[in-house]
Amino acid sequence: PAPARHFDTSTTEPISFFLSGLEELLAWQPDGNDDFNISAVPLAKRQPPLHSKRPRTLVCHDMRGGYLEDRFIQGSATRNPYVFYHWRYIDIFVYFSHHTVTIPPVCWTNAAHRNGVPVLGTFITEWTDGEKLCEAFLAGGAEAYRAVSEQLARIAQHYRFDGWLVNIENTLSAAAVANLPLFLRHLTAQVHSAVPGGLVIWYDSVLQNGALRWQNELSEDNRVFFDACDGLFTNYNWKEEHLERTRGLAGPRHTDIYVGIDVFARGDVIVGGFDTDKSLRLIRRHGLSAAIFAPGWVYEHLGEENFLHNENKFWGSLAEYLPTHSICTLPLATTFSLGMGTSRFLDGKEEEAGPWYDLSAQEIQPLYPEREGRLSTSCCLQDAWCGGSSLRVEGTIPPGEERVAIRLFSLQMPAPPKLFLTLLYKLEGWHPDELAVALELTTWDSGTCYEGNITSLPGED
Repeated sequence: PAPARHFDTSTTEPISFFLSGLEELLAWQPDGNDDFNISAVPLAKRQPPLHSKRPRTLVCHDMRGGYLEDRFIQGSATRNPYVFYHWRYIDIFVYFSHHTVTIPPVCWTNAAHRNGVPVLGTFITEWTDGEKLCEAFLAGGAEAYRAVSEQLARIAQHYRFDGWLVNIENTLSAAAVANLPLFLRHLTAQVHSAVPGGLVIWYDSVLQNGALRWQNELSEDNRVFFDACDGLFTNYNWKEEHLERTRGLAGPRHTDIYVGIDVFARGDVIVGGFDTDKSLRLIRRHGLSAAIFAPGWVYEHLGEENFLHNENKFWGSLAEYLPTHSICTLPLATTFSLGMGTSRFLDGKEEEAGPWYDLSAQEIQPLYPEREGRLSTSCCLQDAWCGGSSLRVEGTIPPGEERVAIRLFSLQMPAPPKLFLTLLYKLEGWHPDELAVALELTTWDSGTCYEGNITSLPGED
């Protein structure tokens, strides 16, 4: 029989899982029983690429210990689940939990990859048990820490996610901390070799003398770990002087510093919640990247009922400081489905009533611009062409304006000699003679291509 961790004990349905402790990590082997945990969606290309020197945005998802409804490989009948869909605004997604080895649930990897965002798991050690674990693999010779780094790289390669956040939150002996930079270098090299575009990011925690003391910045005491991997995720209790010092010390690698923002605003932080933009503005002022921790605050703190509205409001408040990403491959096809719904639709007809949740079924998401007094976009669960939701465009057309446009996607690629564009839509509250809907394509060298010859499907409202 397959190990119990591959299946939910109450439903027997296949689930994503974590690994607890060093023994489980070192014993892990690829297993045909959990092939369903392997991401089936390659990482889509986007522009600019991750290695560009533009400041980046990392999202670290930490919710109630993780592995909730998202652990079910084939989805669940969850009502009002948490979903993330503002992929155009972010560069990296981290799935976080307090288990030793957090393997991202495959549904998150599928959804993120479809939208061009790499996904990291978490390797964490904490408290007294963490000290013991670190002593076991760091305090001895190179063989032990190399075995751990090679296993972590193999796991990322096997499940087809993109690397690791490393979080050592316990004190270390002199012998263990001496080997820590060597472990990070070896892990980074292994991940780069095993996973194209793979990443290893270090969390600001222990110092080069082994003490556990969060710096809230890049400092001479933690720089040795930053130098050994792809980036530093700082702790959250920083002030502007921390950012100034970090920018100076990081030099040309300043965009590899991900300054932590706790949306729950725990501790001595600048702000959080709907004031998170104030923290983000300071970070961008210094040309640094940002790590937005626990944006699920919108769901956990404000509740499930108006989640989609509040989620758009939260990300809309940050949009000024979130450089967006462009799609750079064709064809582009999407029904905008969130991977959840109150019903399932096919060809515009309700096929099955009842709540469902499966992020693997989330499709490519657009920009969600928030503009007061203008047209805006949001997710509509009441009606859809396919899946569980559609894109709702609503708002006010100012008096005297004959045409208004709303930006759905940014594309960055050479324009092919011919493009076929098609749009399915439904008008509500307007008579077709009063309002026309059309697609508009703007290119750098030839201005706007406006296709106004729209034909409706028979019987469409």
